[in-house]
Amino acid sequence: MFFGKRSKTDSSAPVRAPAVNPVREPPVATYSAGGEPDMIGLGRLLWQRRNRILAHTLIVAAAAFVVVNAITPRYRSEARLLLETRENAFLRPEAEKNLDRTTIDAEAVASQIQVVLSRDLARQVIAKEKLSDNPEFDSGGFFRTLLGLVGLGRDPNAMTREERTLEAYYDRLNVSAIEKSRVISIDFSSANPALAARVANTIAETYLTMQQSAKQDQTRAAGNWLAGEIDKMRKRVADAEAKVEEYRAKSNLFVGTNNTSLPSQQLTELNSQIATARGQQADLKARAQQLREMIRSGKSIESSDLANSEPMRRLIEQRIALRAQLAEQSTTLLDQHPRIKEIRAQIAESDRQIRSEGERLARQLDNDAKLAGDKVQQLTASLDQVKKLASQSNEQDVELRALEREAKTQRDLLESYLAKYREAAARDSINAAPPEARIISRASPALQPAYPKKLPTVLVAAFAAFALSAGFTVTGALLAPAVAGAPYAYPYAPGYAAPAAAPPVQPMPRMASPPLSPALGPGPGVESVAAVAAAGPIVPAHNVEQIARSLRQAGQAGRSVTVVGTARNVGTTYAAIQLARALSKEGSVVLVDLAFGAPNLSVISTDPNAPGISELVRGAASFGDIITRDQYSNVHLVATGAVGGDADLLAVSPMVATTVEALARSYDHVVIDIGSAADIAVERFAPLAARAVLVASDPEKAETRAVRDRLLLVGFVDVTVLTGVSQAVAA
Repeated sequence: MFFGKRSKTDSSAPVRAPAVNPVREPPVATYSAGGEPDMIGLGRLLWQRRNRILAHTLIVAAAAFVVVNAITPRYRSEARLLLETRENAFLRPEAEKNLDRTTIDAEAVASQIQVVLSRDLARQVIAKEKLSDNPEFDSGGFFRTLLGLVGLGRDPNAMTREERTLEAYYDRLNVSAIEKSRVISIDFSSANPALAARVANTIAETYLTMQQSAKQDQTRAAGNWLAGEIDKMRKRVADAEAKVEEYRAKSNLFVGTNNTSLPSQQLTELNSQIATARGQQADLKARAQQLREMIRSGKSIESSDLANSEPMRRLIEQRIALRAQLAEQSTTLLDQHPRIKEIRAQIAESDRQIRSEGERLARQLDNDAKLAGDKVQQLTASLDQVKKLASQSNEQDVELRALEREAKTQRDLLESYLAKYREAAARDSINAAPPEARIISRASPALQPAYPKKLPTVLVAAFAAFALSAGFTVTGALLAPAVAGAPYAYPYAPGYAAPAAAPPVQPMPRMASPPLSPALGPGPGVESVAAVAAAGPIVPAHNVEQIARSLRQAGQAGRSVTVVGTARNVGTTYAAIQLARALSKEGSVVLVDLAFGAPNLSVISTDPNAPGISELVRGAASFGDIITRDQYSNVHLVATGAVGGDADLLAVSPMVATTVEALARSYDHVVIDIGSAADIAVERFAPLAARAVLVASDPEKAETRAVRDRLLLVGFVDVTVLTGVSQAVAA
């Protein structure tokens, strides 16, 4: 077995057979190279821990299944009420018949819900259904008692029986309004489905009874109040009317027809008589004057006065008869005939008598007009006297009207009370106060329990356990470097940063595990510090444990160490492997191969073909891809990968320094194998790992001293020279 320097084309390199039962469980990177969370790496981490997550999920699901089966099931029944105005408009009070009472707003619905939830209604329901005698409504329960003892609730033992029953009643009752409707839902749950339905229906019926009783009590109370007020008002009305009559008798202000005083009534009558007399006088004068003008003009006298006079009617009839005779005789006799002359003389006498009668009628009309004028004068005198009497009684009349108004007000109020009392008595007698709600859906016993929901509860618990377990896994991975104080965002899963133990691994055929032991031979000794520029001791190969112990004691300064050889084939890689294995006994260790000129580390990896630093620098792999494990220990490995012809460019890439610093934040120790000092610029690694282990074949050679001085000169603060490694490799 050769662990010294070799190239991949070296034909002398041994051929390694595949390991038996290889185990590859590298830490998974959860951040990409750019500092962003690596979703692929997080997914790989969850997949690696799937057994743990599934175990937690199944345990919680099983516990939830046991709990939901241990809980006593409850059955829920629902009754529904519709709020509406059911009062007959014809049975309303007179003052409320024109009011619109059909609208029930959201506030009214909410108020009725509070009525359903009232303690008075609850007590009636409890009494009707005898819930106080039911153990379901009078048991405190262990958990409630425990919570009461620690002060997180009321102790059931300190509560009265009624309080415990009411608390259990309200715990099972749910009253709510159906959205965009005037319907109230009453839900009640119980371990007995028949009891749940019966209590829900009893609540609805008790609510309707209470509402109807409240309206009847209101009507009855109003009737009783009105009866008392009516008795008082009757006395007030009687007193007011007595005062009116007493004052009227005292002041002689008697009332005539139409409830008017006598002076006022006399004034009205006299005014009417005077107007009538004046009209008669004017009419008689006009008729007399008209009659005289007819007589004076000699025209035919035609007047209603003449027509109503009996003498005038006879004279007119006589004249008509004479004219008829004249016309008859004129047909046979001449104008000078004596008979004709006689008839004409008779007609002339008749006309004279008619004129005389007309003058007599005119004189009679004048006399009647004079009498009417005298009557007007008399009535006017009487009117003046009544006016004087009325003016004297005005002040008394004002006082009388005030008393009458007071009496009328009291009388009207009494009549209003009487009307309202009759309405209230009628509404109470015919039970005209229906509740403003009705049951539209009665509760029926439920067939399936409403609580607990076994399958949903188990599924929710399982999902919650799965989410919490996965969440804690991801959160722990993302927060791991922050706990360590890493400035770079390249964390690894905490479970892989320091594995407790690796599974047993069978050695490869023809290749035994190469632990260091004193059996390897004595090897060279340790030279003094002054022998090599006073920079540190020279330790023989079989004291690698001493170097590991020194690094642990150095604390933070000993977390990173660089292993470099004075030349090729001095056992640099072998020394780095043994140092890493020694450190891994008490902490997490990663071994990084930065010997781009002669990479050898992948030979002990569980996955020799895994990508390495080269692929990470090129962006072809993530941190989770490049970290593998040592086949023989708990050491994690980072190989160089496929270097190709980019060895020089890879060595100077800033990504190399970033990777080393990120690994230093995630592991307890970082061991860097940089190969031969002649093949690489060692000054670039002093800021990353200030402690160095120089592997040399002979500490006395000037070449060894020169390399050591060079390391100290470029910034390494401590350089330990390790010899005898090549002999150990040969052994």
